[in-house]
Amino acid sequence: MQKPLSPHLQIYKPQLTSILSILHRLTGLGFTVGLILTCAWLYALSEGPDAYGNFCSWLHQPFVKAIIYLILASVYYHMLNGIRYLVWSLGKGFELSSVYSSGWIICILIFILTVLTICFV
Repeated sequence: MQKPLSPHLQIYKPQLTSILSILHRLTGLGFTVGLILTCAWLYALSEGPDAYGNFCSWLHQPFVKAIIYLILASVYYHMLNGIRYLVWSLGKGFELSSVYSSGWIICILIFILTVLTICFV
């Protein structure tokens, strides 16, 4: 007789909590891209005005701007979700309604903060 297989991702329906948890890990990886861009910016700055000008003109390409905006959103998400995890570490906010409401609040705040930063910076 064959042992039953445990449930896997094809069986489970994605829930807000699982998506936010996976997204928290992915945004942590997104910081790597931001770090690489920051290092490249500092390197171009150290190479002189011509290299810096070329790098800045590259930064204004639509695809690169989209990447920068995604990095910005990931910074806000990782920060806000980290605060949420700290509150959970205090033993608060574990009720199912609280978990979902805090998740949606974070999603809304990420959008607002990202748009405000793009508009005003």
